[in-house]
Amino acid sequence: MEKKLEGKKCPKFSGDCTGNKNLSNDDFIGKNIVIYFYPKDSTPGCTTEGQDFRDNYKSFQKLNTEILGVSRDSIKSHENFKLKQSFPFDLLSDPKEKMCKSFDVIKLKSMYGKEYLGIDRSTFLISLDGKVVKEWRSVKVNGHVEEVLEEVKKL
Repeated sequence: MEKKLEGKKCPKFSGDCTGNKNLSNDDFIGKNIVIYFYPKDSTPGCTTEGQDFRDNYKSFQKLNTEILGVSRDSIKSHENFKLKQSFPFDLLSDPKEKMCKSFDVIKLKSMYGKEYLGIDRSTFLISLDGKVVKEWRSVKVNGHVEEVLEEVKKL
């Protein structure tokens, strides 16, 4: 059973990310954060989701909100993905799944009859005071970013 994070303090996180940086919760004091977990760089759904966040990035920025993408891919893969798609936000690399596990986004999945553990596409909205105010799990990409932006406007 997945843990519900809404209304709770955002799990502590830190990790290596694009731009040769290491980011943690502490880097976002005084800002809202949208953290979105996605399965794999440069795959169709993940590319579309990232592009939607990119295309709405200025709207999020106007609302004092930063965006972070997280997957298990390497920094090198993230750098290529970010550059190719012109993402203005950072992508965190979580190869050991520490962040994925603290947000409880690793799920049993199935493809072509084979079961495996993978990232369940999920998004978390964290408010200025560090609380998870909204979580979306098993996200469908179409219309998702607009829905997240509407929630940010309510903060």
